[in-house]
Amino acid sequence: MKYQFPENFWWGSAASGPQTEGAADVDGRKPSIWDYWYEIEPGRFFNGVGPKNTSNFYYQYKEDIALMKETGHNSFRTSIQWSRLIPDGIGEVNPKAVEFYNNVIDEMLKQGVEPFMNLYHFDMPLSMQEKGGFESREVIEAYVTFAETCFKLFGDRVKYWFTFNEPIVPVEAGYLYDMHYPNVVDFKRAAQVAFGTTLAHAKAVKAYHALDLDGKIGIILNLTPSYPRSQNPADLRAAHIADLFFNRSFLDPVTRGKFPSDLVEILRERDFLPNYEPEDLEIIKENTVDILGVNYYQPRRVKAKENMPHPDAPFMPEHLFDNYEMPFRKMNPYRGWEIYEQAIYDIAINLRDNYGNIPFFISENGMGVEGEERYRNSEGFIEDTYRIEFIESHLKWLHKAIAEGANCHGYHLWTFMDCWSWANAYKNRYGFVEVNLDENYKRTVKASGKWFKTLTSQNGF
Repeated sequence: MKYQFPENFWWGSAASGPQTEGAADVDGRKPSIWDYWYEIEPGRFFNGVGPKNTSNFYYQYKEDIALMKETGHNSFRTSIQWSRLIPDGIGEVNPKAVEFYNNVIDEMLKQGVEPFMNLYHFDMPLSMQEKGGFESREVIEAYVTFAETCFKLFGDRVKYWFTFNEPIVPVEAGYLYDMHYPNVVDFKRAAQVAFGTTLAHAKAVKAYHALDLDGKIGIILNLTPSYPRSQNPADLRAAHIADLFFNRSFLDPVTRGKFPSDLVEILRERDFLPNYEPEDLEIIKENTVDILGVNYYQPRRVKAKENMPHPDAPFMPEHLFDNYEMPFRKMNPYRGWEIYEQAIYDIAINLRDNYGNIPFFISENGMGVEGEERYRNSEGFIEDTYRIEFIESHLKWLHKAIAEGANCHGYHLWTFMDCWSWANAYKNRYGFVEVNLDENYKRTVKASGKWFKTLTSQNGF
């Protein structure tokens, strides 16, 4: 065995409630921003496919958890939908939702699959967005109440909790680049949402620790290393600024308890600092994470600005650097993302050297491919050897980082089964398990799922 992983390594996958459960309008669930956006602008979604049914996990969770066991999972991350558990965002807890999440957690434990539970995966309840989302103190407090409710209901069995998945994404996609609802293009408001999210996270961490439960709480960050085009000082500075905006804006406050001083200075110079109370900074300082989840898909390559932006254009981070397309880079053509495996090693070594070697795990890594049905073999399952190669090549670099002292505890693929993906719907498939939407959500394990069982049973390859 050339690549042997540590004992008790977490092998599994990740998904989210809104992307897999379906049952969007049954048993008391109320709309999230995704349900509303689809209602008013269905043309913004790939092939007009919305979030109503997704992958039917709400009804097929027993079958799916059995397939997790069959594909060698010892752990699995999903999320509790705020709009299902507390449909109005505040107030009454939905007993049907409590029953469903209890059933899922109990079934996972019965099958030997450790539940990792996330609390927010881009799915703001519409009622809370109408109050201002994370720009609003009222919504921040409502989120903390939701988190505390989850801890009390499920914390006796769930030992790994995560406050947010990729909190930078709602900031950039919803408040800068017009990719997600509420389709705001306003850097000042984006900064306010980022601060409100960080404060909500810290308050949830505080609430969890106050309950003295037997578990750990963290956050899931998509860390995208910023590589400069060259060692020219101007390119190095550009990469540093990109890193501040897209990585350290959340990484530093959740692990070190403070925001990077040079990021604060950039915002101050442009009058973009968020509104806050002095005690907010104390709460953030005192409530750092126990564990970190790291999502990694692609690198960010940058260079110094070549042309200055129009003075009347709304400010964007890219006003301070340019994105750079490295010649001859390896690509996933379906997603338009570069494949650069070494970055997973670079992330791990950065956490080792600059963040106190915090305990972490790879919480997402994966390859989305369009038209996978063309790889179906004579036995009826998809031969996704490209996904196996993708995982192996990343695991080799992760193994090297662990051998050099990085404190990595696991690897989760995005995702367990093909799922609905925000505005992309079902365009690209990521799962170990195929979901056939035309055959009543029929599940079929792909070659990668069979391979993963062998990998995890040997704890290496």
